Amino acid sequence: MTRSNPLWWWKRFLALPNEHLGKTLGVAFLVAFFCSVLVSATAVMLKPLHEANRLGHGAAHIRAIVEGLGEKSPSLRLVDLATGEYVESDPNTSTELPRDRDIARLGSREDVATVFELREGGELRLVILPVRGSGYQSTLKGYLALKADLNTVAALTFHEHDETPGLGSRIDEDAWKALWPGKQLSDASGTIQIAVVKGASEGVHEVDGISGATRTGTGITRLMRFWLGPDGYGPYLARLRAEAGQ
Repeated sequence: MTRSNPLWWWKRFLALPNEHLGKTLGVAFLVAFFCSVLVSATAVMLKPLHEANRLGHGAAHIRAIVEGLGEKSPSLRLVDLATGEYVESDPNTSTELPRDRDIARLGSREDVATVFELREGGELRLVILPVRGSGYQSTLKGYLALKADLNTVAALTFHEHDETPGLGSRIDEDAWKALWPGKQLSDASGTIQIAVVKGASEGVHEVDGISGATRTGTGITRLMRFWLGPDGYGPYLARLRAEAGQ
């Protein structure tokens, strides 16, 4: 057996004493290598299942919103965020956001978004918008439901985040989510005013903050204002308002 044969080197390696430094380092490397391969392969194989579970969890939150409002299931629509127009397909492209406009700290934003509309007799009754943005220590992902006037909050819920247990994680509590219905997004001039404030709220544009979770509340304010603005659903909402004569 020649030295060019890998099996020769492997047998020579195995013949080394167990206390030999080279053998110790070699075994450690091989164990780490095979473990990394196993973890990577497992992650790849389980990714479709994880994605399906994530989508299913999000769908459950949408169902909870419409059932809680006593409404029927909404229809899914694809919207070009730059124009606000409906499109037939999603090119799965995204646009990088300049830092001064990236108030939700997303980095980039998809060019086509999925929205959910509930109409009755052709009249819009409810719109559900997927929203996301940076919180204190995680990305907050949720759904914002708007009434037909497109300025009144019907519901807000977050289906994915990793905020601090007992503090920022309280955005999952029913008592806090119950503060949102009826809040107004914009003032009479159309300027977005909705905000999570520190302490008790005052007026229709403010929502009580959570004690000890100021940065989570700030993140929610920022993501709301981003997605309701010109780089988010602003063009889409403006088109819906024009169609309704608002």
